[in-house]
Amino acid sequence: MKSTKKELAPKQREELLATLKARFEKNPNRHKGLDWAKVQARLAADAEKLWSLNEMERTGGEPDVVEHDKKTAEYVFYDCSAQSPKGRTSLCYDREALESRKEFKPKNTVTDLAAAMGIELLTEEEYFALQKLGEFDTKSSSWMKTPADIRELGGAIYGDRRYGRVFVGHNGAESYYAGRGFRGSLRV
Repeated sequence: MKSTKKELAPKQREELLATLKARFEKNPNRHKGLDWAKVQARLAADAEKLWSLNEMERTGGEPDVVEHDKKTAEYVFYDCSAQSPKGRTSLCYDREALESRKEFKPKNTVTDLAAAMGIELLTEEEYFALQKLGEFDTKSSSWMKTPADIRELGGAIYGDRRYGRVFVGHNGAESYYAGRGFRGSLRV
């Protein structure tokens, strides 16, 4: 019987922590004043969150620490890949959108994949915060958590950076594109 526990093998765990540490050290502007040893101690205490970070990494998200929530003491990771994560493209927004397509259905949805990975979609506010840390999605776009009122009307929102500015656009939630994935966040 195959285990469904979301935990990494020791070697995978070591490799992921080394990758995360190197990225943390290479991008100090994303987490001014934070100490890697404290972040790592928090990660070591939560095997399932480490598994989720590995899923972010495996699908091309290049997760990095972007915030320390002083109220909850949690460290917040965002996907910080330059372009939308390649392992998460060609997805419509949610299950309802997928089921509404008559033909040429994508293999999965943004919301289902995020849930399976144990992460949250970036909100519009978080997407703008990410864009203050660098230039992301200059050749791609990323679905964002869509407000209920927009989703109820059949739409979903995405963001990108063009012409030196960050834009928020919309499509029908059933749409999907090779150049659009999604970015996630994880609180540890």
